[in-house]
Amino acid sequence: MSDAPAPEERLSYRLVTGPDDRAFCERISAALEEGYVLHGSPAATFNGSSVIVAQALALPAAIASADAAVATAVDNLEASGDEPEFDGEGHA
Repeated sequence: MSDAPAPEERLSYRLVTGPDDRAFCERISAALEEGYVLHGSPAATFNGSSVIVAQALALPAAIASADAAVATAVDNLEASGDEPEFDGEGHA
């Protein structure tokens, strides 16, 4: 019996965190088997006694949907002909 959620219950995005050990890698491997893909690079920190890691995961359909929304927004901006003013400052 699997504890994996049914496809309709799966979140589009997950951030898995934990100690950098075999159990963490097994959790990531299980998510990949469920259809998730890695989203960005892993992050690591040290809590004073052990390394803690984090890995973002997303379902491919969610990424495709977000990419399509960005493409539509860019198309709409280009179609409007309005050039946004750039004041030399931005946010990362």
